Amino acid sequence: MAAGSCEDLPAASLDLISKELISMNENNLCQLQNFACVLCKRTDDHPEKYGEKKTYHDYNLTVHYYCLLMSSGIWQRGEEKDGVYGFLIEDIRKEVNRASKLKCCICKKNGASIGCVSSKCKRSYHFPCGVQKECIFQFTENFGSFCWDHRPVQNTPSGHCTVSSQCTICLEYVEHFPTYSILGSPCCKNAWFHRDCLQVQALSAGKFFFKCPLCNNNDKFQSEMLRMGIHIPEKDASWELEENAYQELLQHYQRCDVRRCRCKEGREYNEPDSKWEIKRCQYCGSSGTHLACSSIRTWRQNWECFECRSIIYNSGNFQRPKKRSLPNSENIGITNCLLEQPSPKFSRQSPRTQNKDSLRSPKILHQGSLAPNSCLDKPPCSRRLTLISPLINVAAKNPSTKRQVTTLKRDVSNILRELGYQIRQKTRKLSINKDNIWDSTIKGFRRRNFNPSDTIEVLFCNGNENINGSKHEFLSLLMGHLESSSLFEGSMSKNLSFNSEALKENLYYEAGRMIAISLVHGGPPPFLFSKTLFNCLVYGPENTEPTLEDVEDNNVIEIITKIKSSKNLTHLKSAVRDCFEYLSQIGCLRLVTMLSDKDMLVKDILMSHVIKRVKAPLDSFQEGLKTLDVLEKMQKYPEAFYSILCHKPERLTTKILSDLFTMHMLSEAQDTRAMGFWMSYLQDVESGESVITLEDILVFATGCRSIPPVGFQPTPSIKFLPADYPVGSKCFNSLTLPITNTYEEFQENMDFAIRNALGLAKEKKYYTGY
Repeated sequence: MAAGSCEDLPAASLDLISKELISMNENNLCQLQNFACVLCKRTDDHPEKYGEKKTYHDYNLTVHYYCLLMSSGIWQRGEEKDGVYGFLIEDIRKEVNRASKLKCCICKKNGASIGCVSSKCKRSYHFPCGVQKECIFQFTENFGSFCWDHRPVQNTPSGHCTVSSQCTICLEYVEHFPTYSILGSPCCKNAWFHRDCLQVQALSAGKFFFKCPLCNNNDKFQSEMLRMGIHIPEKDASWELEENAYQELLQHYQRCDVRRCRCKEGREYNEPDSKWEIKRCQYCGSSGTHLACSSIRTWRQNWECFECRSIIYNSGNFQRPKKRSLPNSENIGITNCLLEQPSPKFSRQSPRTQNKDSLRSPKILHQGSLAPNSCLDKPPCSRRLTLISPLINVAAKNPSTKRQVTTLKRDVSNILRELGYQIRQKTRKLSINKDNIWDSTIKGFRRRNFNPSDTIEVLFCNGNENINGSKHEFLSLLMGHLESSSLFEGSMSKNLSFNSEALKENLYYEAGRMIAISLVHGGPPPFLFSKTLFNCLVYGPENTEPTLEDVEDNNVIEIITKIKSSKNLTHLKSAVRDCFEYLSQIGCLRLVTMLSDKDMLVKDILMSHVIKRVKAPLDSFQEGLKTLDVLEKMQKYPEAFYSILCHKPERLTTKILSDLFTMHMLSEAQDTRAMGFWMSYLQDVESGESVITLEDILVFATGCRSIPPVGFQPTPSIKFLPADYPVGSKCFNSLTLPITNTYEEFQENMDFAIRNALGLAKEKKYYTGY
């Protein structure tokens, strides 16, 4: 007899074991019943079919998400975090009680919480039963349900003949005939899919990436799929949510591939801000060179590898650069062509590695696009001087340097001109009140028929008088108001402030939209972003470290200064005790055990006050900047936008202003003298010998106090006429100058006219509201 056999046990023991097994089965059955959905009474856990199944032990409640959504007698009355997905617990109890009195027309059991929305249909059923019977549930608007007799159907094309083709998702063959399980694309004539394939793709892609697999149509395709009962969740795509999914794309190629690398430290040595910094090919990004090993003089210049240069050369678009001596390097007899050929000792990278830079998502690419010696790593004052001042100082002596300055300025203008291609010829007229420019602009932008892509025309309405206005003047006044708005805080460089009333009225979104529209439509930028705000917009708050300069609240500055200046642990603990209530309130209270803890404490306070406190305004502001794809371009070309969003414009000079205007000559003798008066007048204004400034002259002619990044359209012009006073036409950016006998008369008339034209404007208070 085998050891441990049941025959060795006495009868009493067997009876006891049997009772225990029966009790365990009853407990398991009870437990299974507790985990059954309260609406459909099923224990199935199939998220793709019935939605996510959740159990709430505190309320002794288990429910399928779709069962809850499609129930006819319940509505979301709470926030997303309240109850179950915003459905209050008491409402769910009432719905269960209501459904318990209704019998399912399919399984004949009670608890049918879903009814057909057809007015003449009285059918009720459970959600799983409806799926089994091929009912259609629309996950949009009122979340209607249709039984098998009243469900929506897709129209069969006229002259249709039954053929079959591959489902473009699973590649199995499907017949071209609309049924419950087969759906046709509304945008592609011969595209047909299995319903199950579409549902799986929709759950994976989410609302932002679910589109027609053939033509990438989004709106029309999603609208039809929602009508036919495909659930499209409002979430990001599953592949975007994977942790470190794009980690390998963050790696930059860092190796010098020229035939003879001159760096003694090796080909992979990279020292920023020196001649041994590695520059990657601007086209493929999978080949590099040290600055000293190539013909480029500075990291601002582009470099292309031998292969890419050959391709461009064969296409006919290649222009061979002039040979130059290498900067800061030993003189050796190697030609540029020899230096820039790849080393024969090292094989080329695989195609997958070569295309790494081109595969990056825009955000990841731009976070790494700044070179280690990027001007963004320097203080704002020195950065501005580095970008502009030395080049301007040398420009007078070296014409080639002057061309380089123009190239740097043209970068951002070219980007904005590309965005300007979105502007249509269809015009949209805005009625603007100069005395209340903020409210009138908000009203115009929020009109249902307003489209940022339409050409903007301005009508200034003051009292009973309506005047055709200048778009440049309107956008300049709007950006001036925004710079002094309470939506921002800071004297010079500004960060977002927290204004609950403005947040409720969605004004941060409107501010971002105004900036985007101004940039693309040829207006000026606001010149107000701090480096911290700019980095938050471009790289994200999680990759930004605020500084004490970003804090405007004197009490917070005092707290941070007191903690930062602690000389020992006793002083640090005393400082923490003094601001105990504030630290607790912002969630930065921490135990300090050593003096170095003060650095982390200060960092937490800065992060909380400057960034976390304004998270909601920042998100809203970013949404506004997405208008006309401006935020996307900011993240792609951060250095270009940094120069116009974080710095005041370049100060006007006589030369800049004289070069800006195109002269229209009438009589050579008279116009030559008048043009001499004009140049003398500009020089006197620049030297401070007049109450008028060069900016006032520009406002008088164009309505702007600075030159927009994309320039003026139409080009500013000057003509001379026999008149007493100058006339500025802001709509056409034209300036009519008087022809006088003496310079003194010319100067007096110019001062009088400009002072009178701008005097009223300076006395009025344009900026009201936020």
